[in-house]
Amino acid sequence: MTFKKPKEVMIIHYKTLVISDVHLGTKGSKAKELVKFLKQCSCDRLILNGDIIDAWQLKKYGTWKRKHTRFFKRILKMIEDYQTEVIYLRGNHDDFLDQVLPFKVGNLTIARDLIIESNGKKFYVVHGDIFDSITTNLKWIAKLGDVGYTFLLWVNSQYNFYRKRKGLPYYSLSQVVKSKVKSAVSFIDDFEKQLTEIAKLKECDGIICGHIHQAALKEINGITYMNSGDWVETMSALAEDENGNWSLVYYADTSGFQNTENKKDNEAFKQVATLHSEELVERKKTA
Repeated sequence: MTFKKPKEVMIIHYKTLVISDVHLGTKGSKAKELVKFLKQCSCDRLILNGDIIDAWQLKKYGTWKRKHTRFFKRILKMIEDYQTEVIYLRGNHDDFLDQVLPFKVGNLTIARDLIIESNGKKFYVVHGDIFDSITTNLKWIAKLGDVGYTFLLWVNSQYNFYRKRKGLPYYSLSQVVKSKVKSAVSFIDDFEKQLTEIAKLKECDGIICGHIHQAALKEINGITYMNSGDWVETMSALAEDENGNWSLVYYADTSGFQNTENKKDNEAFKQVATLHSEELVERKKTA
């Protein structure tokens, strides 16, 4: 009996990976894609920066699926195989973690925020919801907005189902809405500026956050602002290499971009994932 030799998967090693806003327990969560992504990576430190579990929706109409459990199994596998240090920071959707904070066992730590050092600089790491006055003071309004966002994601899934059948790539409706609606653009801009001010108060050189599902890596008034995006639509993470350089890393399943003329080849492509990097270009500070 002969066995087909499995294809070797190239493992990319990072010093640090930051992932946020996975929203496990919701239909929109790209848990399956995230597990594939993590199988291609190893890292010394993995920061789960809030909203990993969506307790808000689980309490109402969310469902916990096997693929959501596989995500945590993958995390445990990374701890076992690579001795990865895992730090889980609470967000607003997984605020139930407040009941156990602070918590540490082995290589797993659960906390509210964190300060890390990278290439001689200090970065304040926090989910970001604590600086959102709507989420902090008027939770019922925030949850109402969450319902609207969930509906938009449902419309988005139906639209992309049609696009996939036509061989077209994924298209994010909510990202377009965010970029076009003036109030949304203003909110994102205010959020970014507010968090960089917090980094200054913490005497840090930069801020690492999530929360608004808007991946970014830039400088604002001399402070480095980094947002890891989300695993509902963007499917992005922040990565630090061994030299302390940061980049945004995206997951893309190539099967969504293939035609169906050769079904055999297309099936093989479904097992392939590609990583795209958007490097941070350092800007000279102006006096």
